[in-house]
Amino acid sequence: MNFTFAHNNFNVLDLEKSLKFYADALGLKEARRKVADDGSFILVYLTDGVTPHLLELTWLRDRKEPYNLGENEFHLAFEVEDYEAAHAKHKEMGCICYENPAMGIYFIIDPDNYWLEIVPKK
Repeated sequence: MNFTFAHNNFNVLDLEKSLKFYADALGLKEARRKVADDGSFILVYLTDGVTPHLLELTWLRDRKEPYNLGENEFHLAFEVEDYEAAHAKHKEMGCICYENPAMGIYFIIDPDNYWLEIVPKK
């Protein structure tokens, strides 16, 4: 029996704002969408267009308060070929929340405060 990764999920308060952030910051595009018949939720699956891994954004109609992410000790990591250009872009966007130059990585934060690690492609 083999298990393979399918997707990760982040719940979001403002779906359009999140979709714009992920497109602008990371170039992710919508792969597919599921809308509840009663409109109570929308699931949007984002793709990088290269790997099979997806990021599922879940919007719940009745959710009004921000999600409690605890100490936020979890994250998704993204590799990028031009690390310096990515860093400059994210700095300009104002979304860098933590840098570790000694490790050669940094983190950006999305509209719902999820952390996303940026690492140079090896």
